[in-house]
Amino acid sequence: MTEKSIDPIDPKGLIRESYVIEGITAEDCRGIFLDWALSLAPGTTAQDAIPRLLDRHGAPEAHPMTTVLRAGLEDAPGTQRRGGRAARLSRH
Repeated sequence: MTEKSIDPIDPKGLIRESYVIEGITAEDCRGIFLDWALSLAPGTTAQDAIPRLLDRHGAPEAHPMTTVLRAGLEDAPGTQRRGGRAARLSRH
């Protein structure tokens, strides 16, 4: 990939770079993952991009970013608490 081309599933190269940082921790990877998810191009979802990233980078099974990416594929828990107007309306 040339310097001027942008990878649509890793536009800032954050995931790629996380795999070359020696001694990176799971906590570091979670922060990088959040930044990565917020930088995805409109129309690109994490659920679509993560499997492609794992195919590309996920060979080291013990790497903390591989663990974080796999966790990102799991379904997000539903909301438990509703506040504000939605909570008031649901009580009736």
